[in-house]
Amino acid sequence: MKQLVITILGQDRPGLVEDISSAVLNHHGNWLTSNLSHLAGHFAGILEITVPEEHLQELQDALYALSKLEVRIETGVESLADNPAEKLNFVITGNDRPGIVQELAGVIRHKGANITHLNSKQQSAPNWGVPIFSAVATVELPAGMNKDEVVSSLEAITADLIVDIEDA
Repeated sequence: MKQLVITILGQDRPGLVEDISSAVLNHHGNWLTSNLSHLAGHFAGILEITVPEEHLQELQDALYALSKLEVRIETGVESLADNPAEKLNFVITGNDRPGIVQELAGVIRHKGANITHLNSKQQSAPNWGVPIFSAVATVELPAGMNKDEVVSSLEAITADLIVDIEDA
């Protein structure tokens, strides 16, 4: 079996996910994981699928043939880690401003941790007078790293930033 990571970008339209999933199913693929979004009128998707080697080319051809979509297909790499890192979900909330994601990512990287998933949004906060940034970041901590140290470092970015931890 070949493990594939597929990115798809294009104008959103009704039935698009059905078309993608039909191409996967009709060419013997198995849809494992996905993150699909509607952003500014566009569809943006990341998929992880498996497909038997003998059906790989026909699946790739079917996905590339989807109308008005940019499709990129990469072969997945199996994890070689013997000791999986601790994964935590950080729930981050604060006043929105340019550069907030870069600041958060920089602190996490400097701690030796890795962001494996980030879901963020800006939302209106009429009672506060400024837009609010909120995010859930799945972070892999290196062995021996204290999660409270990472939380403290993130909260030190600015006084209005709140960081909570959810079960991953």
